[in-house]
Amino acid sequence: MANASASESPSGSGLHQDLHWLFARLKQGLATAETAAVREHGMTLWGYTVLVAVVEAPARTQLALAQAVSVDKSKLVLILDELEDAGLVRRRPDPADRRARIIEATPEGDRALKAARADIETIENQLLADLAPAVRTALQSALQHLVGEPIAKIEDGQPPETACAAAGPPSPA
Repeated sequence: MANASASESPSGSGLHQDLHWLFARLKQGLATAETAAVREHGMTLWGYTVLVAVVEAPARTQLALAQAVSVDKSKLVLILDELEDAGLVRRRPDPADRRARIIEATPEGDRALKAARADIETIENQLLADLAPAVRTALQSALQHLVGEPIAKIEDGQPPETACAAAGPPSPA
């Protein structure tokens, strides 16, 4: 079966009116392009996401980091293992709680993140190139707004289904 592009479908089609499909298609396309970009800098997309959060708040504990990036705690450990093995982060005991670990970016992690971020920005600029600057700003503002209180309201306290969950059998319904 041929792979039809989104531009071949009428913009009034059911799929093009469905927010879930629109966001899923954008995520799929960005993930395809961005996975290759961040791989060149020694990380996965989840590794990139975690590294961004670590650089923003270096004293963050693993639990706080897992919550901030919407990833299961056990999956975060695997992501951090990969980042640590690549020399991009280090974990050290929290002086206030020796059971907790503080994650910090290494100088190599800072360099890799800056380079990966530049590549990601190039990809995002290519995606948004046909939008007028005001539309780009409005889109980003709207998305930033939606990932706050509006999405929390519709999740209604349930853990996000799209979060990076731990590997294992599906949970019973």
